[in-house]
Order: sequence, then C-alpha cells, then structure tokens
Amino acid sequence: MGAPASIDAYLAGVAADRRAALEALRAQIHRIVPECEECISYSMPAFRWNDEVFAGFLATSKGCSYYPFSGTTLDGMADALAAYSRTKSALHFDPARGLPLTLVKKLIAARRAEIRAAAKITAKRR
Repeated sequence: MGAPASIDAYLAGVAADRRAALEALRAQIHRIVPECEECISYSMPAFRWNDEVFAGFLATSKGCSYYPFSGTTLDGMADALAAYSRTKSALHFDPARGLPLTLVKKLIAARRAEIRAAAKITAKRR
C-alpha cells in the first residue's frame, strides 16, 4: 500500500479510538499554527509551515505517535516529556489520553524555533 493521498484518507483507515485522538491532535495543530498546510511526508500525515514540515502523526499498534520531523526536538524537551515513551524522532502517547494542548504548543514552538535558526544559518551562507 502506498502513501495516503491526504490526511483524511489516512484517518479513514485508522481504528476509531486512534482516529479520534489523531483528529484532536490535528485540530490542536491547526489551532496553534492556523496558517499551516496539511501534507503527506514520508508516507505520514504531516503539517508544513514556511515550506518546512514541523509536525506529523501516526496510529501505531500500541497507540499513537507524534513526530516533530527533527532528531533534536524531543531530546531538547526531555523533562517535559518524562511521562511519555519516545524514540529520537517520535513521541508515543495513549489515544485515550491524547496530548495536552500545552505540550503540543511547546513541541511546535521548539520545532519552529529550530526551523527559524536553520533559515538564519542558510541565509548567512548566501
């Protein structure tokens, strides 16, 4: 099976409990960054801001995962994420609990700061 054509197409195939959690996360992301664009990146539902992907999500066999599309964002927030399991690139959460809006705001703010910093470095190199 290939990449879904849209976030709606992806969610249509997700179990109801996980779909509800991911739809809530989707709404939170749009609330925090209303100008973001939905996309599919690396075959997963994702969100783009200033031509950079800053967030994504997936339903998993054990629950749900949030992806900041950065290998450093989660490490930089280790204290705030102590209650969650994670890998270098994914934050895992229970669909019944979801992710608190305050935490999603922090995750997005951290990733957007990384994007801004990278843009400044790129601009200086030109």
